[in-house]
Amino acid sequence: MGVLMTGLVIFLGVHSISIVNPGWRDRTVDKIGEWPWKGIYSLLSILGFVLIVWGYGLARYDPVVFYVPPAWLRHIALFLMLPVFPLLIAAYLPGRIKSVITHPMLTSIKIWAFAHLLANGNLADILLFGSFLVWAIADRLSMKRREVRVIPGAPPSKLNDTIAVVAGLGLYLIFILWLHEWLFGIRPFY
Repeated sequence: MGVLMTGLVIFLGVHSISIVNPGWRDRTVDKIGEWPWKGIYSLLSILGFVLIVWGYGLARYDPVVFYVPPAWLRHIALFLMLPVFPLLIAAYLPGRIKSVITHPMLTSIKIWAFAHLLANGNLADILLFGSFLVWAIADRLSMKRREVRVIPGAPPSKLNDTIAVVAGLGLYLIFILWLHEWLFGIRPFY
């Protein structure tokens, strides 16, 4: 469990710098430059992500069960996951979705984390998905008091929403039918 927690602290810690101290981030970028900052940020993010994946895999060998969700919650989780990929893609494709849902990536993360908390009751699940849910809520709330950085993406277009929805639903199907089991060893349907 220690590897998972270390990964979460590193990954979410790096992603929380702008939440906790945006001034420090800006001063550091001014001091060392944009590209060195992005390089350090990326390396720490990758390290944290690798530790999360490794730690989550290790935790599955010796699971600590907190609760056993009823089977019907898996179906609700699958339904809740439907907008996750379209919202994630819409964050990079400016269109109506992005203008209505101001922060589609954070919305996507919150739905993803909540859906997985409904369907999973082990300690590792609660740590992983609960941490991401709390982080996404904190990030969204912090945006009310700080300058929000623009996420680079495609130019605005009327087709962007269609692309986000079609590609997102396609990814959803690929993920639930094949990728989820291949990547994580768990079939969403059983």
